[in-house]
Amino acid sequence: MLDRKFLENISAQISAALAASPAADIEKNLRALLVAQFAKLDLVTREDFEIQKELLARGEARLAALEAKLAELEARRQP
Repeated sequence: MLDRKFLENISAQISAALAASPAADIEKNLRALLVAQFAKLDLVTREDFEIQKELLARGEARLAALEAKLAELEARRQP
């Protein structure tokens, strides 16, 4: 059976090798590129989107209520 310390040592060496490899630099550069591109797209967060969606739903409900009230008032006014 393999020694636990041996496996931890191998894992640490692999992690160190990957951190020092060009893959880490590529990942860092790619992440920076994606962040810059997303910033140009003028995106909103999910939280802001959900807030605006709720405000729109409330506005639509209020508009429907006002339209119904207006129709009722116009119906009363007509002989």
